[in-house]
Amino acid sequence: MSFPFSYSVLGLVPGLVLTILVAAVVLYTSLIIWEFCLRHPEVRDVCDIGQYLFYDSQLAWYLTAAMFLLNNTFIQGLHCLVGAKYLNVMTNHGACTIIFVAITTIISFICSLPRTFNTLSKLASLSAFFTFISVALATIFAVIQPHPARFTPDPDRGEGGGGGEPVVLLWPAAGTTFIAAMGAFLNISYTFIGQVTLPSFIAEMKNPKEFNKSLYVVTIAEVIVFSIVGSVIYAYTGNQYMTSPAFDSLSNSVHKKISFSFMVPTLVFLGILYASISARFIFFRLFDGTHHKGNHTVVGWLSWGAILAATWVVAFMIAEVIPFFSELLSIMSSLFDSFFGFIFWGIAYIRMRGADYGSDFYRKRGWRGWLGFILNLAIIGMGFYFLGPGTYASVESVLLKYQEGNFGSAFSCADNSL
Repeated sequence: MSFPFSYSVLGLVPGLVLTILVAAVVLYTSLIIWEFCLRHPEVRDVCDIGQYLFYDSQLAWYLTAAMFLLNNTFIQGLHCLVGAKYLNVMTNHGACTIIFVAITTIISFICSLPRTFNTLSKLASLSAFFTFISVALATIFAVIQPHPARFTPDPDRGEGGGGGEPVVLLWPAAGTTFIAAMGAFLNISYTFIGQVTLPSFIAEMKNPKEFNKSLYVVTIAEVIVFSIVGSVIYAYTGNQYMTSPAFDSLSNSVHKKISFSFMVPTLVFLGILYASISARFIFFRLFDGTHHKGNHTVVGWLSWGAILAATWVVAFMIAEVIPFFSELLSIMSSLFDSFFGFIFWGIAYIRMRGADYGSDFYRKRGWRGWLGFILNLAIIGMGFYFLGPGTYASVESVLLKYQEGNFGSAFSCADNSL
């Protein structure tokens, strides 16, 4: 539900173009990952790939592992934050926000205790269904509501001096800052970029050769749903009343609670998915070659629980230190998606084609070689753009939020509800 906000910042045309562009790049790089994993069935996760890409460097493995675990834990923190927002909405800020973050953390920890993906695969289908219902309801409610939340008919009397009928722009508004535009772009990118988990899934598939079919289906569905939801909600809400996530733009509190409630399974599932992936990564390496790895032992279960607890404690801290939904998305996207969404897979393409045709493969393969080479250099460059200017814009946005004092400070009881 960050797409309507991103479109309001970027303008409808650039927003839709970037949505399609990011989706296409993610699909392309995901196919590179799929090809790489088929060639190297021995890889178990993105850390093994990172080590291979940088010429079997042990340092590369450890650095990739650190980014991998931080990426997953930041995502857990995001879901702790959104869970607290949901509880604040449903209870009308019935308790200190820190308590709500803690409740979300504890529930997520308990739900992440199963040690196999078998249970999670069933939850994945359920959460995807409920997410679709949630965004569909929010879109319908945005269309049928008489006016957006905080609406005022006087153009000069709204929050920040902006009121009147909703204003929808095809292009960015005059005075849009680089920080705002970059944050909106990173929000779009984060929603699509999830390649970091693909090697772990492919490694556990019975027939990984069929994986590419799911990539095409998922990408097409994502582009259609995200574009329609983002465009329609933005069109009926306008720049003056847009929020992130967009649930807060609904003027009817019942509509807001109903649509947000259908998002709860996804809030829980995605958090426990990334927690489980992190815990499996650590657990399998701690107990590789021991009977604790594949058997139900006291030591194994205590260790598994301790690892999960550690990730959720760190996630709780992240949610409290960066209590801003859009800015937390941007920081995650710039720091980790730069590598796991772009840089790694551009390098992977060059390494694979070099292994097939030699280091000058782009010359031997004609126009296809040059096209692939230039495209993947551009993907690597895009990753470094995320890492440099993207991180700068994200951090500056967080500092501005703290200066504005909209939600208090870190570890604040202030209401962060929609």
